[in-house]
Amino acid sequence: MASPPPSTGPVRLVVLLSGSGTNLQALIDAIGDDPAAYGARIVAVGADRDKAGGLERAERAGIPTFVCKLKDHATRAEWDEALTAAIADHRPGLIVSAGFMKIVGPAFLAAFGGRFINTHPALLPSFPGAHGVRDALAHGVKVTGCTVHFVDDGVDTGPIIAQGVVEVTEEDTPEGEAALHERIKEVERSLLVEAVGRLARDGHRIEGRKVHLGHVGE
Repeated sequence: MASPPPSTGPVRLVVLLSGSGTNLQALIDAIGDDPAAYGARIVAVGADRDKAGGLERAERAGIPTFVCKLKDHATRAEWDEALTAAIADHRPGLIVSAGFMKIVGPAFLAAFGGRFINTHPALLPSFPGAHGVRDALAHGVKVTGCTVHFVDDGVDTGPIIAQGVVEVTEEDTPEGEAALHERIKEVERSLLVEAVGRLARDGHRIEGRKVHLGHVGE
């Protein structure tokens, strides 16, 4: 699976979130006033709830926003189709999950498979799921970290784009999980910014489980 052919301008990004939007802010700051240099520009920010703090960050940056709530739809499939349509209106080259706490479905993946990027606070394929930091600590690992990956129809099983390592110290106990998670988030933000920029500037292709940067044929 390959990325679309190179465009004449920055890649169009749609960012999805559910919370405060710190990863979104990292992308906004990295793009700054020169999306051509970064390789991408954020054309819309979507959320699954009205009160997501990241929507305010987007509005302050002058980025259009939209909300697609699960409870507004009779079934999860209908929500998935509505979310897909809302994103498609913005003609994105890449979609970034910046803390989007919903699992997308078949309609979404049919439209945007190989273009939807997520982050996870562990070194996949180890410790997938909602408690990656807690599970890594319980397992007694000496290093953990974060993963930027493409989303597929599994739980944190998509092809890996990039990973960052964080040391686990003697002070990192289950009771202090939050402190370790904050260190992971710091690495995660910079890793996401770097990965999205490289994908936007260089393109990519997916062969099996491997992600190769660079446009096909180059």
